[in-house]
Amino acid sequence: MPGKVNASNPSVRERLLAAADDLFYREGVQTVGIDRIVKQAGVAKASLYNVFGSKDELVQAYLDARHADTRELVERSLTRFRTPRERLLGVFDAQGQLFTEPDFNGCAHMTASAEAAHGSVVEGAADRYRLWVRTLFTDLAREAGVADSDGLARQLHLLYDGAGVSARMDRDPSAATTARAAAAALFDAAVKDGSGVGSR
Repeated sequence: MPGKVNASNPSVRERLLAAADDLFYREGVQTVGIDRIVKQAGVAKASLYNVFGSKDELVQAYLDARHADTRELVERSLTRFRTPRERLLGVFDAQGQLFTEPDFNGCAHMTASAEAAHGSVVEGAADRYRLWVRTLFTDLAREAGVADSDGLARQLHLLYDGAGVSARMDRDPSAATTARAAAAALFDAAVKDGSGVGSR
């Protein structure tokens, strides 16, 4: 999921982010050094520090760009669905699109977090991303009339995380389909138990 770049005349910032996205996502934020990024971007090392200030700030920009791209994909995908139930399950359809991308290498935030120290900019970026995912599920559950929208959102978030791990570790893009079916069962059980009103 490369960041948006003006192909005709990319700025220094765009070139650095594109290089960071490619290298960090494929190899990890700790493995890849500044020298490789500036070489691939075709800019001077001083330019990186002028634009971002530090490698940490570049890593944060990379993760925030990944977050923005994922959010845009999901929100665009959900416009195809008419009911709250369909939109809620549609999150997993959107996730499945990510899994089928040729360069899919797992969740960028999860991978970066595994290498990061507590309190780092990576942790902050990952927290913002995860808050968005949880809020998305909570809002969609609430729209569907689920009384315990927070509880259902927590369950769905676990499925979302698990699908991402399975798609990467098992090299199984169909993990999103399996997660979607489990999400449907959880949603329908909540409705059957009287904690929601279904596809309102």
